[in-house]
Amino acid sequence: MTARTHRPAGPAAPRLAPALALLLVVVLTACTGGGTRGTDGDGGPGAPTGSAAAGDATGHIVIASGRDVTGKNGIRRQLIDAWNLREQRKNSGFRARLVELPGSADEQRSQLLGALQSRSAAYDVVNLDVTWVPEFATAGLIEPLPRDLLDDDVIPSVAATARWDGKVYAAPFNSDVGLLYYRRDYLERAGVERPDLAAGPELTWNGLRGLVDDLNAQLPPDTPYEKGWTTQLAAYEGRTVNAVEAFASAVPDLELVDGDGRYTGDVDGLTDGIAELRRRTETAYTLQDAHSSDEGASLSDFVEGRTAFLRHWPSEYRTLYRTFSEKQLGVAPLPGRAVLGGQNLAVTGASPRKRKATELIRFLTGKESERCLLRAGFAATRTSAYEDGADGSDGEDDERCATVGPGPSASPTGEGADPVPRDGDGRPAYARDVLLPALRRAVHRPRTPLYGAFTQTLIARLGPLHGDDAPSDEDLAGHLDEALRKALPH
Repeated sequence: MTARTHRPAGPAAPRLAPALALLLVVVLTACTGGGTRGTDGDGGPGAPTGSAAAGDATGHIVIASGRDVTGKNGIRRQLIDAWNLREQRKNSGFRARLVELPGSADEQRSQLLGALQSRSAAYDVVNLDVTWVPEFATAGLIEPLPRDLLDDDVIPSVAATARWDGKVYAAPFNSDVGLLYYRRDYLERAGVERPDLAAGPELTWNGLRGLVDDLNAQLPPDTPYEKGWTTQLAAYEGRTVNAVEAFASAVPDLELVDGDGRYTGDVDGLTDGIAELRRRTETAYTLQDAHSSDEGASLSDFVEGRTAFLRHWPSEYRTLYRTFSEKQLGVAPLPGRAVLGGQNLAVTGASPRKRKATELIRFLTGKESERCLLRAGFAATRTSAYEDGADGSDGEDDERCATVGPGPSASPTGEGADPVPRDGDGRPAYARDVLLPALRRAVHRPRTPLYGAFTQTLIARLGPLHGDDAPSDEDLAGHLDEALRKALPH
């Protein structure tokens, strides 16, 4: 998850596509007719009324976020523009403005911490990585939110990322989970009996290793193929994610921290987890470059055909289908357990517009918005985004998502704008049967206010696993256990 200049929005309404503007007239008529209905577009219980923002300072609600993976005029900005047009029509005096932070996720975290602690930036809403919520909540940098923001429609595993210390501190905006992309054409050329890995029995890691053996033995030499699979093992958060997935797969009940963020791991559990990580990344099956790869490098290696399998995030589904056809590319659940990712929206403690900022979050994370986010390429946080449609929706929601569209064009001319395979309701074809089950089964990284210390410790201590003269699993686990006891309370 390059610096750019952000110009404050003026008093004029944001420019929207004609179809979106026409749609909003319909939505506004429905949502503003009574003046007391919730302004989230969902009319849910607990939604602020028309006078709920009394006492808030009018003006711009500034949202700080990382890059929108759906493009320059991506779906996040489109939804914010939609909210702004509604507010202009109500003459509320409020507008929202998105500020995209440069740099890596770690750099964005440092920027947000510094800005909120020093109050050097006037952010009202921050879009936090799910692992940051306990840290920002414990530091008093974000405000508790209404509990009904996490209604029964929010996927339970995803909803848990927004809570800390018995309170709701954020609302899930978009989720994320590890998936397995694969070259269907490579499997067919190697004579694999079942090249559609998303159908039939669930793929295991032993089954994946067997497929790699078939590829190594049968794939014709006229391909750029080198090794079975690749992932992200460089010395950054990608290494932590892969390690947690291996640990959780090897020891399903392994808990590295308790509900208060105290370290509860042990050497035996860590030994089993490290052994599993070593098996997954051994030279016979793993592209050597994976040990120094991040998301971008591993994606490039897969696109170049050097490997048949790739562990990556849902956001790359759209990217990969710009290169491959359905006959060439497939996606399946990651074998074993996959890590949950994503971003959550929170209101800052220093915001002078807390109530109106909460209304904005309710709109951005409501049912209609989540359907639009899913269509555009994000992993939606609500079950209804995956399951409602021609067989159960009210029609108005579908119209809104269809108007917002699947996302920005792939080219200025619009050619090849949407190569993504879709179901009958316009969702990415894999969403209901692959992505939603993966999100429901996903595991969390340790939830602790000291997550930064945890991940840096894990990254550093697992480094020798992939070097020369690597220590034994037991020795490495002992060193890791000792380091985590120093880094975290226990």
